[in-house]
Amino acid sequence: MYIGFAAHSEEPGELLVAKTKSLLEAMRSECPSGVKVVVGGYWGLMKYVVDKAIELGFNVIILPPLELEDVSFPEKAIVVKTGVSFRNRSVFLARTVDVLVVLGGGAGCIQELITAYTERKPVYVLVDTGYPTDMVKNWPTYLDSRRLAPILKYSDPVDLAKAICRVGETRVSLKSGTEY
Repeated sequence: MYIGFAAHSEEPGELLVAKTKSLLEAMRSECPSGVKVVVGGYWGLMKYVVDKAIELGFNVIILPPLELEDVSFPEKAIVVKTGVSFRNRSVFLARTVDVLVVLGGGAGCIQELITAYTERKPVYVLVDTGYPTDMVKNWPTYLDSRRLAPILKYSDPVDLAKAICRVGETRVSLKSGTEY
């Protein structure tokens, strides 16, 4: 299962870093083997996701935008130089993953959430982070009448991890028309 992370591109606050590390630790103990962590860069909160995921033994895939392809990346990460801008890289991220986790951030994370929804990818949002993505807490589970994929909100990172891992155990391809 490919789990994407939409994460703030600037240096995050301590609370968000702690919640992120707690989420990844819970994923390591709860998720089936073979989980791959996918992010859109190696700076800001994404750097914390990558470093902790590698430390915990996850396979990590980084899809940096063209503007930051020359950043120094960890040797253990797989880096796919997409050759596209920030916004297009976000589309690649959403299309690559089976589920998207929104950790806390701004417009870029919200774009990735909307793109994942339109691509029929379930979205799990960590709320109560102090970041603009907290507004999702007041959004409906489905953004429109098409009900393409659920947008689920969690304040507790461990509960979020358990929910993601249940999807990994039971998810059937959307091509079969099966709901989550």
